[in-house]
Amino acid sequence: MSKNTFSGAVLVLGMCAVLALVVTAGASGTQNSSTTENANSSGGMKHGSGQMGADSKFVMFAAMGGMAEVEMGRLAAQKGASEDVRQFGQKMVDDHTKANEELMRIASSKGMQPPAALDAKHQAAMRKMSALSGEKFDREYAKMMVADHRKTVGEFQKEADRGADPEFKAFAAAQLPALQEHLRMAQRLNDKVNMRRSGMGSNGNSNGGGTGGNTNSNGNSNR
Repeated sequence: MSKNTFSGAVLVLGMCAVLALVVTAGASGTQNSSTTENANSSGGMKHGSGQMGADSKFVMFAAMGGMAEVEMGRLAAQKGASEDVRQFGQKMVDDHTKANEELMRIASSKGMQPPAALDAKHQAAMRKMSALSGEKFDREYAKMMVADHRKTVGEFQKEADRGADPEFKAFAAAQLPALQEHLRMAQRLNDKVNMRRSGMGSNGNSNGGGTGGNTNSNGNSNR
């Protein structure tokens, strides 16, 4: 091989090596760009999934809580010792049945399947309340309604403020006024039940007035 031929071969090999490096670098850059893009896309999807996960959690909470309010309301309407408790229980049945139907309609349109039966926790609460009667039932029911509606109002407010799905967000906002009124009613009911327990209810006031009248009457007759 002549010197010129050898030099030409070396030059060709050198150019091939440089070209290979350029191609490899370009491919690596493309791969890195693709990896970065996929990572960013994945991150965005994860964030979106987190928001939708919060909506799903709200739906599960609202569906389970709504069913529990209906079942507990039926029990109160039957077993309540006072008319106030029975009326409140029936209102819970009426209002929450309507809200549950609307929630199920929205969830079904999105392919979601909210729970159709009470979970173990709520079943245990039902068994506990079923075993009570009279004033004790009224006290426990009123106290439970205050606690439940406080939590419910908080969860619905959070969904109304920060929900990702516009329909669930609108549902929560639409239900809030009724739930807030339920909470106020439950607090008044709880106060009434506790007043009866302490003897400060209508019977206590009536007896007190009667006693005062007798005292005045006796006092006048003694004179």
